[in-house]
Amino acid sequence: MATTSPAATAPLAAAPSRGPLRVRLSPRVLSPLAILALWQLASVTGVLPERTLEAPSVILATAWELTTTGELPEALLVSLRRAMAGLAIGTAAALVLGTIAGLTRVGDAVVDPPMQMIRTLPLFGLVPLFILWFGIGETPKVALVALGVVIPLYLNLVAALRGIDPDLREVATTLRLTRVEQVRHVIAPGAMPGALVGFRQSLGVAWLALIVAEQINASEGLGYMINNARDFLRTDVIVVGLLAYAALGLITDAIVRAFERRALRWRADGGRP
Repeated sequence: MATTSPAATAPLAAAPSRGPLRVRLSPRVLSPLAILALWQLASVTGVLPERTLEAPSVILATAWELTTTGELPEALLVSLRRAMAGLAIGTAAALVLGTIAGLTRVGDAVVDPPMQMIRTLPLFGLVPLFILWFGIGETPKVALVALGVVIPLYLNLVAALRGIDPDLREVATTLRLTRVEQVRHVIAPGAMPGALVGFRQSLGVAWLALIVAEQINASEGLGYMINNARDFLRTDVIVVGLLAYAALGLITDAIVRAFERRALRWRADGGRP
């Protein structure tokens, strides 16, 4: 008769029994949930009139309705396209100008003064001028986002490039590294942390600029949806649009943070790029 070894039956005997599934809430979500509960209670009891602000349950139902009809997804895609176009243009300009100003004395003397002047201009005060220059189409909207993106990324990139340890550059010169090798092994790793911080700041400014830009006679997008809701006193639709802006900002920022953790993983490994 075949016998079963104790080693074969040990895993079965030692396997723990699975109890009921428990869901743990992070302490960080408790305060938002409390705010929503108080908001809902104030709306139900009439303390917060619906003309002032709809209840969270109504806003959730409105968001579902706008989603099922396709109005909200379409507006999201249009706004996302505008933001990404402005972000791409602004990022490219900031990288080129910041590299020139951060690595060369001539670039610092020629590029940095105009950029510092632009930094002091009120971004949203340029809207009338952009309308006169570019009309009321897509160009002024993308241009406003791009201009908002340039400055934070430029400033952080220049500071990061100037903050690279001179001893590292001296070592690279002593080792007779080519210019490409210096950029790869010294300049890029040294400037990347500061540049990514600037990029995250630029990303936040991009969404703020888009909110204003989409008020320029937009015929589609989240701004258009919010403007229509304002005309019909639909506070629920306005809140849905604002929450959509916030969601897009949080999602894109989370993507950049994930890339940042992966790209700067070498810092956790003893500082070896």
